[in-house]
This record gives sequence, structure tokens and C-alpha cells, in this order.
Amino acid sequence: MAEKKSFASKFIAVPGKKFSLGALDPRDDSAFDDKDKAKEQLLRDAVAIDGLQDRLFAEGKRALLVVLQGIDCSGKDGTVRAVFNPCGPLGVTVKPFGVPSEVERAHDYLWRVHKACPAKGYIGIFNRSHYEDVLVVKVEKLAAADAIERRYDEINAFEKLVANSGTRILKFMLHVSKEEQAVRLQERVDDPAKQWKFKVSDLATRAKWADYMAAYETAISRCSTEHAPWHIIPADRNWARNAAIARIVRETLEEMNPQYPLPKDWDPKTIKVV
Repeated sequence: MAEKKSFASKFIAVPGKKFSLGALDPRDDSAFDDKDKAKEQLLRDAVAIDGLQDRLFAEGKRALLVVLQGIDCSGKDGTVRAVFNPCGPLGVTVKPFGVPSEVERAHDYLWRVHKACPAKGYIGIFNRSHYEDVLVVKVEKLAAADAIERRYDEINAFEKLVANSGTRILKFMLHVSKEEQAVRLQERVDDPAKQWKFKVSDLATRAKWADYMAAYETAISRCSTEHAPWHIIPADRNWARNAAIARIVRETLEEMNPQYPLPKDWDPKTIKVV
């Protein structure tokens, strides 16, 4: 009997295999039979993640790192809210990565990333990540080409170290179309509640769309590994994006199967609080 494939396998970039983002539809929602049912399942998955996170924290032996990477307006913030809001603040960390500070620039590019990795018992969420150093840095030519070329192997070795230390790694590329990004950027311009998110430099980045997509294809092709695979998530439809990521996170935690620790030096049957 053929082994049943996991839900996550629908989205994984096969390690060692080249692919084209242009061949993947950012509006694809075929992983779900029904929009309303997918939204309902998302809520159930988010609640289940909360319970699994509690067990992970209590166990205190392993961690889960969730990497959210995508071009502007791909939905990184929205994913964090939809998937992880039900989780209590105990045991979950969210780390956004912006332009490196002066202190961070005085170290190697992975220094700020390594110290932000989740401790045992935690779910750590990266909003952007170390991949900025082979995406933005590459497209904007902020480092020498030979230095960037070395970074793919360095990142793979770094992620292997993190994985070998007891941390499961889930990497999600939120694949949004150029047309949908235009709609979302215009919403930021027009909506006073979203204008704080807009920067004029976003338009300069958008003008280099093809270069950024090529950089993503290279990074994903060269850094999707067995210990840290990339998942390409269609992100034009927010509900499908959120539902897919929630399902994969839940399945991963269920596979990890963290357990509440048993009492070490006392027997609950012998203690009665009066």
C-alpha cells in the first residue's frame, strides 16, 4: 500500500530540484474543497496549535522555528495573527528582521539570527529572516557576489546546526502575485490605518520584481533541504494562505508529539492539599 502523503507535501520545494515561481499560481486554492470549511478548520488548527505549544513548553526539550519570508504585502503579519493569535504569550516569540543595526553589522550576518532562534520549549516565528542576506542584499548589490555565493552553503550548514540541536524548522515562502501586491500597496496608501506600513522605497523594490523573483528561486532551490524544507504557499487568497500554514504547523507539532513531563520525586496519588 502506498504511503499517504502529508498535507505539507503539496507545497514543498523538492530538495535539490530547480523550479520556477512563474509556474506556480499564487491564487491556487486547490488544496481545499471549500472556502468556508477551510476557514473553520483554520480556527480548529489554531486552537490545536495552542494546546500543542503548551505541551512543547512543558516538555522543554525541543523547539519549533517558523520562517515567514515573502515580498512586501505577501501577508507575513496577517499569517502570524491568524495562525498564532490563539496561543498564549508564554512559549511563543516573534522576531521581525529589518535593516541590520550598527551593532548587528559589526558581526557576521548570521549572528543576529542565531541569537533569535527559539530556546527549547518555544515556538519561534521569524518575520523575514536570514534569507534577506541572499535576497535584498543580492538584488541591491549590498555585498560582493562571491560573498553572497558562499552564503547558500553557510545557511544550509547553519540550519543543520539548529536542527541537530533539537529545533524543527518550517520555512514558508508566501507567494503573492505582482497584481495582488499592487492592490495591497494601494490599500496601504489609501487607508489611514495602514499608511504607517507604506514606504516610498516599496515602489523601487516593486520595480525590481523580476530580479527579486529570480533571487527567491535561487535561494529556495539551493536551500530547500531535508532538515529544513521550503514550502511555497500561494498567498493571493489570505484564507487559503492562513489555512495551509496552520495545517502544516499543526501536523508538524503533532508529529513531534511533545509530552507533559511526569512528576520526578513525588506521587500525585499520595498528595492531598487541605
